[in-house]
Amino acid sequence: MPGKSVLKRIDWLSVLIYLSLVAIGWLNIYSTTFTEANESAFDLGTLHGKQLLFIGLSLASIVVVLALEINFYERFSSIFYLISLVALLGLFVFGKTIAGATSWYDLGFMNFQPSELAKITTALALAKYLSDIQTDIKRGKDQLYALLIFLVPALLIIPQPDPGSALVFFALVFVVFREGLPLFYLLIGLVLVLVFILTLKYGTIWVSIGLVLALALLFLVKKKTFKVPLLPLAVTAVLVVLFSLSVNFVFENMFEQRHRDRFSLWLRLEKDPKKLEQIRKTIGYNTYQSEKAIESGGFFGKGYLEGTRTKGDFVPEQHTDYIFSTVGEEWGFVGTATVIVLFTLLFLRLVTLAERQKNDFSRMYGYGVISILFVHYCINIGMVIGVLPTIGIPLPFFSYGGSGLLFFTVLLFIFLKLDTNRLKDSF
Repeated sequence: MPGKSVLKRIDWLSVLIYLSLVAIGWLNIYSTTFTEANESAFDLGTLHGKQLLFIGLSLASIVVVLALEINFYERFSSIFYLISLVALLGLFVFGKTIAGATSWYDLGFMNFQPSELAKITTALALAKYLSDIQTDIKRGKDQLYALLIFLVPALLIIPQPDPGSALVFFALVFVVFREGLPLFYLLIGLVLVLVFILTLKYGTIWVSIGLVLALALLFLVKKKTFKVPLLPLAVTAVLVVLFSLSVNFVFENMFEQRHRDRFSLWLRLEKDPKKLEQIRKTIGYNTYQSEKAIESGGFFGKGYLEGTRTKGDFVPEQHTDYIFSTVGEEWGFVGTATVIVLFTLLFLRLVTLAERQKNDFSRMYGYGVISILFVHYCINIGMVIGVLPTIGIPLPFFSYGGSGLLFFTVLLFIFLKLDTNRLKDSF
């Protein structure tokens, strides 16, 4: 039977890690929402009860994903992508605003966030385009089309405003690099990000001085081995300085005040220690309390359901974006290390699965899944422990949320379904 065949070929290690993350995530959601008046885990009037329902729906979605034909996902990827774009556009008319972002549709029994669907469909569409026999990623035209595939949904999400979700789409650029995009483009992107941060921190003058010294050093080192083209170096230097000059204008006029505040806190732009501490306790209140909760957990934690900061609601949004702080307080270093190890094992396993694919579409989609999950993981934990600014994206399979859990599950299991066909693809 086809069903039994899929169950034999599916990667059960990935499934086991997925189930472990979902289970540990729910236990921590239960802890953040538990009160003496709501002791039942199955009370649908509580957040942990609703999450249990979402887990059931997600498990049901796995059955549907695995039951569909392999070719279904590749054949209809373009249609799914267009549907997700329409859904994103519809938010500007029919969207529901939650926490200042118009990112949701109110379906009555749950809120639906189309950006989560768009992550799946964009990964599928990008894999479909890159795997097309007519696509040559070395050509500028094809590079532009690949960029537009994930740039368009990101541009529709930014005005909601939801910069965190929009940022995740840019993670798909790593798929394009895996398939042969010159690393020169990645270098340009990293330089621009570095110049942006350094300009905010030190100003254009010091950035320009540092640039001149770096280019001079490069010229002296390379001059001994081969001729250094002065004109390209000069043009590059001018462009970087011009970009640096534009940073403050962009920061002051295109960023919202809450975003500027978070960058100010992250980069310690405020020089007065007392004012900086005040900012941490006001603008950076969530991160400040999250750090304190994790710090208080020590090595072994305070014990399950025993977190004083968790029970006292010190950390806002602790059941969603800041769920990792609950792990730190109640389970300590042992618990946080366990979660990190599980995610690391999942990423390493998915890379192994992606590399063994004989079908180009399956491999490229696999790397799309890895990129999306990895960026979510890094940014979420980074902002919870205070090394990255708060931009509000959930921890996959872990944070509270119906749309998030459902679509992360579908995202992962589409790839696991594609992986079951790897042997047939080799013939």
